[in-house]
Amino acid sequence: MAVTILSWASAFPAIRLALRELQPVPLAAARFAVAALLVLGWLAWRRPARPALPDLLRFALCGLIGIAAYNILLNTGQRSVAAGAASFIVNTAPILTALLARLVLGERFGARGWAGTLVSFAGIALIAAAQPGGLAFGAGASLVLGSALCMACYVVLQKPLVARHGALACTAWTLLAGALWLSPWLSEAASELPHAGATTIATVIGLGVLPAAIGYATWTYALGHFGAARATNFLYLVPPVATAIALPLLGEAPGPQTLLGGAIAIAGVVLVNSRGRRAPRASSPVPKQT
Repeated sequence: MAVTILSWASAFPAIRLALRELQPVPLAAARFAVAALLVLGWLAWRRPARPALPDLLRFALCGLIGIAAYNILLNTGQRSVAAGAASFIVNTAPILTALLARLVLGERFGARGWAGTLVSFAGIALIAAAQPGGLAFGAGASLVLGSALCMACYVVLQKPLVARHGALACTAWTLLAGALWLSPWLSEAASELPHAGATTIATVIGLGVLPAAIGYATWTYALGHFGAARATNFLYLVPPVATAIALPLLGEAPGPQTLLGGAIAIAGVVLVNSRGRRAPRASSPVPKQT
């Protein structure tokens, strides 16, 4: 669980660091090309059953929304949004997942869930107000919020696939699909990387290895040990850890408004996640990806 938290939290400041020399979409393409190499090695080693055509198409859609669109929006948004602020906004993905599960899957979402949603989005509004452009359409904070929505859509789309193929195989096929969607920008990444410093190149490799590959593997093991409800509670540590990593790495010290908004946003997520202790949970056990 500690490896999961550290790897996922480190992604936010690492993206900000790499964006100093790389454009958002080529960065995503290079990062997931690295992850795809690891995934291909795992698939060759474990040889999971090949999904049927309907599931392959669903994995392709998961890769488009949960990998390509998510990272394009997140990377573009983080050009102007601080790493800690972005991590707090993305951490609301479980709320958006619960809302979508209510609309699409008909799962329960009672008064506590709606209250938690309002609380959490009040926190997002506070965070956004401290960022350039606020929550205006196309501003950095709105793009990061869009990435959280992409992750929520991905979780709902992937939910039936996990039961049929298992968490690790689902992650592998989705990462591979996402890398293929991003592959048109690999040539641009190849032209930018030779002019980037060694730190940026190492950061891109680290992003592909740690959050995208190892983080999901350790999350799967933690999920099996703790169970979904208890394991998900540990993920509340991701935004504070991301903020702490960004301070020495980037010199980004969050202001009081960002910290207050982040605390309110997490409180809302806690309220939503605690609503279903007596009923089936509204979200998939694979909550997010960075």
